[in-house]
Amino acid sequence: PPERVWEVLMDFDTYPEWNPFVTVIAGDPRPDGRLDVSINPPGGKPMRFRPTVTVSEPERFFQWLGSLGVRGVFDGRHSFRLSPTEHGTRFEHREDFTGLLSFLMSGSRRDQTEAGFRAMNEALRTRAEG
Repeated sequence: PPERVWEVLMDFDTYPEWNPFVTVIAGDPRPDGRLDVSINPPGGKPMRFRPTVTVSEPERFFQWLGSLGVRGVFDGRHSFRLSPTEHGTRFEHREDFTGLLSFLMSGSRRDQTEAGFRAMNEALRTRAEG
């Protein structure tokens, strides 16, 4: 159920145990809170960034906005949406890139990010169902 998926998603301390993509996450998960996030895209280089939480609706929606330097140059809006279904939870995970340098997220970098999302989603499913 969404409550269980949310519980796993928001338990930042356990990410190193189960999450192959977002390997570290810490900080304040409330709107306007700052996070410290490390990702490890498959076949790519690890990255660390400090996004700001924009939305946190328990058991429904969580979103942050990260920027490379000044906002508007290269921004990533990362979101997780949970919707109840008759069999459990529909989990939608996405990132939208905007800004002057957003064209940098094309080709292999986009493929690496999508592969990381898939790996995280499967690990989240395994953890929530476990």
